[in-house]
Amino acid sequence: MGHSQQDKRKTHERIVEIASKRLREKGLEGVGVADLMKEAGLTVGGFYKHFASRDELVAEAMQSAFGAWAAKVRSEGRAPEDITLQEYAATYLSREHRDDTAGGCPFAALTADIARSGEKCRSLATDQIKSNIRKMQARMDVGDAAEARRKAIITSCLMTGALGLARISNEEALAGEILDTVKAFVNDLSTNENGR
Repeated sequence: MGHSQQDKRKTHERIVEIASKRLREKGLEGVGVADLMKEAGLTVGGFYKHFASRDELVAEAMQSAFGAWAAKVRSEGRAPEDITLQEYAATYLSREHRDDTAGGCPFAALTADIARSGEKCRSLATDQIKSNIRKMQARMDVGDAAEARRKAIITSCLMTGALGLARISNEEALAGEILDTVKAFVNDLSTNENGR
């Protein structure tokens, strides 16, 4: 790859990374191309050197957001599949994650936006939901695959909903109670399964 191609790739990745964060902060329609390009230190005209359309950027930014947690875990020298259910719940349902909308779970930040988005974005999200359920299912200590899947769906929905509601609350005590209650429930689920 030539020097200019490598620079273009790095610039492209920087735009996607910025867009991924801003979309989670402000919603899919809350961020304009001009603002993103300005934050990246580029002109609006340069946008079309990297993307055919805003929708293409949104799709890439969503893909980046969906892969952010696994990339972070790998950068710490761990495999995402080695994270236990209890450890995952403790991190996911933490006050730090609640406060990190820009770097956090895109589903907790953008559920309603994604539901109203175009087919491409919804297809990407659907694929990620399926992947998340499979990964959560692997964390379930249940011999029966159908029961493990059922519990994975319940746990995934419960955790995403809890994070979203904790972000909505303007009362710290209520937000903390939501996170702590769901974390305890997930831990009890795990303990009950391991102690069968």
